[in-house]
Amino acid sequence: MPELPEVETVVRGLRPVLVGRTLQGLWCDWPRAVHSPSLEEFADRVRGQRVLAVERRAKYIVIQLEHDYLLVHLKMTGRLYVSPCDRVQEADRWVHVRFPLDGAEELRFSDSRKFGRVYLTSNPTRITGDLGPEPLAEAFSAAEFAQRLKLRDKGIKALLLDQTFIAGVGNIYADEALFRARIHPLTRSRDLTDAQITTLYETVRAALADGIAREGASVNWYRKADGSRGSAQDSLFVYGRAGQPCRVCGTPLQKIRVAQRGTHFCPSCQSFEGV
Repeated sequence: MPELPEVETVVRGLRPVLVGRTLQGLWCDWPRAVHSPSLEEFADRVRGQRVLAVERRAKYIVIQLEHDYLLVHLKMTGRLYVSPCDRVQEADRWVHVRFPLDGAEELRFSDSRKFGRVYLTSNPTRITGDLGPEPLAEAFSAAEFAQRLKLRDKGIKALLLDQTFIAGVGNIYADEALFRARIHPLTRSRDLTDAQITTLYETVRAALADGIAREGASVNWYRKADGSRGSAQDSLFVYGRAGQPCRVCGTPLQKIRVAQRGTHFCPSCQSFEGV
């Protein structure tokens, strides 16, 4: 599933080609893709609304319109991109939602697994209100991270995946942050030392920032808004590298399941006596 760096990269790619454009309606052949409101109301409300801004909240793409907000969650295989109406692209075979734009182009939402969702709302907090803080926000301090940890008693990998704890971190960057912090993914949050908490705060932010700088990890379906691949997958320390040597110590990396997700770690760099 695209995570914070991937969604941020898509947002940055869409912003220059969407801001100032006018939506002219809605086409949809998979009604379940449109979470709310009804297809008829959705089409009527977006028609004629100009795009004012394209932002991100956690893993949501947030498109601010003149009177509403259009939110898109890519889930596992979603792609959102602008294309000329007469151009056929590879991802088009999975397009289930289209927004015609002025200038003979359209905003297309392609999703082969059909898990992605599109929302239209006058108040985006109705969709995002339960999400935790943005980990890269200037206002999100190490002290706040530590305080939030003290309120939980959970395996640290599972906690990092909890979007109500902090928003936007997923499987890839949780594994990468824990490796950088030399913390085993099954460590209980209550057992982390103050030094480990500070280090993890820093490595979460560093892993996400590196992912953005490399324009996301194209390990599966993720592509940038222009259809090209990101390069973050080329510099991952542990994710997707089970059985390969650790880039730091040479020990073969291992994979286990944590919170129903494949979890990659180095048993030497991230040793844990309880496992």
